[in-house]
Amino acid sequence: MPGWADSVIWWHCYPLRFVDAERSAIDHVEHRLGRLAAWLDYVISLGANGMLLAPVFASRGHGYDTLDHFRIDPRLGDDGDFDALVAEARRRGVRLLLDGVFNHVSEDHEIVRRAREAGPGSEAGAWIRWVGEYPRGFEGNLDLVELDLSHPPVQDYVVGVMSHWLDRGIDGWRLDAAYAPGPDVWRPILDRVRAAHPDAWFLAEVIHGDYADFVARSGVDSVTQYELWKAVWSSLNDHNLHELAWTLTRHARFAETFRPFVFVGNHDTTRIATTLHEPRHLPLAAALLLLVPGVPAIYAGDEQGFTGEKTDGPSGDDAVRPPFPDSPAGLAPFGEPTFHVHQRLIHLRRTHPWLVSARLSVREVTNETIAIDLVGDAGELTLALNLTDAAAELPGVHGALRVDARDWALG
Repeated sequence: MPGWADSVIWWHCYPLRFVDAERSAIDHVEHRLGRLAAWLDYVISLGANGMLLAPVFASRGHGYDTLDHFRIDPRLGDDGDFDALVAEARRRGVRLLLDGVFNHVSEDHEIVRRAREAGPGSEAGAWIRWVGEYPRGFEGNLDLVELDLSHPPVQDYVVGVMSHWLDRGIDGWRLDAAYAPGPDVWRPILDRVRAAHPDAWFLAEVIHGDYADFVARSGVDSVTQYELWKAVWSSLNDHNLHELAWTLTRHARFAETFRPFVFVGNHDTTRIATTLHEPRHLPLAAALLLLVPGVPAIYAGDEQGFTGEKTDGPSGDDAVRPPFPDSPAGLAPFGEPTFHVHQRLIHLRRTHPWLVSARLSVREVTNETIAIDLVGDAGELTLALNLTDAAAELPGVHGALRVDARDWALG
């Protein structure tokens, strides 16, 4: 894992909706990437120093239906706009991570068109996966055709895409749906990319399973820690911190071998402020996000207390992928208290950088209180959470960081 990744706190945004782009492909260029550059200073003021971008490549609609991996989506801009964003990020020391949607492409992609024309069993047809005579759709979505990442020419293609944008100045890749083809197909791809870009960082989207095994076999640096995401909001909602304690014990084992990617919200989930039954528990979720070992990511807007529910249907993601103002000056004032909570927690993490690899153990736990010991070579910290309305004393816990609704009120 490249050393710089230990100090990164990512701010994750969804560019197409962030800039309120058209819902489908256009035949001209709209220069909108500059609106992302206008938020770089905001990212720094938050205390973060990385921008994780959902898909920016030419696509038919939502970005995960790619048409061309080598072209910026015209709804966002062109190569010049992208180069300007990279330059502005570099000038501020902000890392950039792009979303690599390589498991599948749009049914309108040139790769799929050639495969359909040639049919199964042909060289062109070997680029995609089939169900009988029909291209295989990702998780039943027939408009998202799966590539066969075990096929050497497809691997050459993915290596070429990754290297192209790393050469253009990005710092790494999020591998969308990395779980679908399994860990082993990624190893030869990533080994080749690392040979040319040893400082690149790779994050795999993995929902469940043996995270450590996936990292070891695939060669990625990190995977999405969905287990902890679920335990955070579920344990807070149910007032059952035993669930959190159990998951943190597993998280500690993962953190012994790699840096888990920690989050409490992303572009595929209901906003944490909506998921939590009690808004006063939002600071507790933020404390867990930013202080446990691993690499944290804040989904853009969560630090402002944005709400939004993910639902089923064609527009089910809209509420969690809203347009943003042209600049931070356009934000509503109601989000300031939540923003300041995140700033304070990030400041604490910056003060104790060893937290990224801290040894974690749960000292005391009840349904509504928990004490989490974090120990590193450079220090120790105990994080004590209290879900109750009253002061709580945990045996043996003194001078700890105590996070509850009374001390970290959001107003």
